[in-house]
Amino acid sequence: MLYSIVGQDVAGSLPLRLAARPAHLLRLQAMQDQGRLLLAGPFPAVDAIDPGAAGFTGSLIVAEFATLQEAEAWAAADPYVSAGVYASVSVKPFKKVFPA
Repeated sequence: MLYSIVGQDVAGSLPLRLAARPAHLLRLQAMQDQGRLLLAGPFPAVDAIDPGAAGFTGSLIVAEFATLQEAEAWAAADPYVSAGVYASVSVKPFKKVFPA
């Protein structure tokens, strides 16, 4: 089943994000290589693809897991969590409707 993982950043998270990003991307790449990643990306803090020093306010990942517990455990082990980038993380079942 698909699950959405939404992380909400702490204020001033950009330096923490930049330091943890390589490890974060490695985990996402592994999931993509397994064919389980539907999409992933950050929420820019300003209306721009590259927000520069404004940074980001959080991230969204939609991926396939066997159970909600597996998705929650994966999210809890994310490098952004251990680096203190996220103030909170929400994991919910997700039903893809479009595109079909």
